[in-house]
Amino acid sequence: MTEETPGFDEKPEGTPSDKPADEKGTGPADKAGPAPAGEELVEVGLQAQLDQAQAALNERTADLQRLQAEYQNYRRRVERDRVQVKEVAVANLLSELLPTLDDIGRARDHGELVGGFKSVAESLETVAAKMGLQQFGKEGEPFDPLIHEALMHSYAPDVTETTCVQILQPGYRIGERTIRPARVAVAEPQPGAQAKGEGESDEESGGPEEG
Repeated sequence: MTEETPGFDEKPEGTPSDKPADEKGTGPADKAGPAPAGEELVEVGLQAQLDQAQAALNERTADLQRLQAEYQNYRRRVERDRVQVKEVAVANLLSELLPTLDDIGRARDHGELVGGFKSVAESLETVAAKMGLQQFGKEGEPFDPLIHEALMHSYAPDVTETTCVQILQPGYRIGERTIRPARVAVAEPQPGAQAKGEGESDEESGGPEEG
């Protein structure tokens, strides 16, 4: 006996052609439409987080810039204080050496700076100069109470203003800091010299009128 095989025109049960017509065309591609509201809420939340992150970044950047400015100011103050402390320390040290430098100057003026003492004295003066010590005070310069100390006073007919006529002790400075003023003898114009000159001028001008 032979079994009958189904013909090609017979369709097995459960094939897609057996589905109702209204169920056809309902695949995922046919379901695409406008984005649901949930996705919009997610985008809004992400944008809010981004804005918060940007605000926090701006705040931290401002804090960093402020800290950098404060640090630069601190470094400048420290450097300025360091320089001032160094200048004060050097000034104090050299102030103790001024009497010795005065002795060296007097010995030089009297021709006593000779031999080994001359070598030591010149070495000391060189070291003091390297540390910034500067000598000032010259005869004939105008008297300045900020850098001169008058120890002697006189009158002279050949000066027109208060003038340093003798340097008793030179002055010393470090940079703009005066550590000892120059001790000087000063001379002023003789009292009445200018008035006398004016009187002579008047007398001379009156002569021709009388003639």
